Amino acid sequence: MADVKYKRIMLKLSGEALAGDKGFGINPPVIKTVAEEVKSVYNLGIQIAIVVGGGNMWRGVSGEQMGMERAQADYIGMLATIMNALALQDNLESIGVPTRVQTSIEMRQIAEPYIRRKAIRHLEKERVVIFAGGTGSPYFSTDTTAALRAAEINADAILMAKNGVDGIYSADPNKDPNAVKFDQLTQLDIINKGLNVMDTTASSLSMDNDIPFVVFNLNQAGNIRKVVEGENIGTTVRGK
Repeated sequence: MADVKYKRIMLKLSGEALAGDKGFGINPPVIKTVAEEVKSVYNLGIQIAIVVGGGNMWRGVSGEQMGMERAQADYIGMLATIMNALALQDNLESIGVPTRVQTSIEMRQIAEPYIRRKAIRHLEKERVVIFAGGTGSPYFSTDTTAALRAAEINADAILMAKNGVDGIYSADPNKDPNAVKFDQLTQLDIINKGLNVMDTTASSLSMDNDIPFVVFNLNQAGNIRKVVEGENIGTTVRGK
């Protein structure tokens, strides 16, 4: 294995990252690029787990606009993450990266049910594992899924790959020209400063389990590899 900072990572991809400029659905050139980026890290000998969101297919606000019950809307969102996971799996395997999809909602014809020890064994056998279907329960975000699964598989870090966002700022840099980018933060800083990085459940999980996370721009080629190799990009948030 190459000289790297993190040997087992949880990569959190937003669903919007797979849509690219289209803003909705899966953009074929974009998902192919994401797969190539993952392969670049995989070739270093890194054990990779992935949680992908579903915002490119379905968002909770869509359910609210339809007057839908929150739990029902969340289940639809879970199905969206499964579609994204299967598409990402296909793109990874087409370039020679062995991949397994595990779902929190059983769909045995297309993916394995989530089993923690089996997921760890896949990682040890150099397979990328994609966790789909969220936590399997409504009211929890895919950020929470990433933090939960990261703790369960003993990941060294959570890599929060954002669509066009290169780190954590004191305010929205698109609205406030005086916004300051942070290079290093703690979980308590996130809470005390009221920074909207991930939901509070996910933040609490990563803090309680002392798992650092790195927020960085997915759209810049090579960034996932740079984070793994310890290059100082984006914002690193320490677990404790």
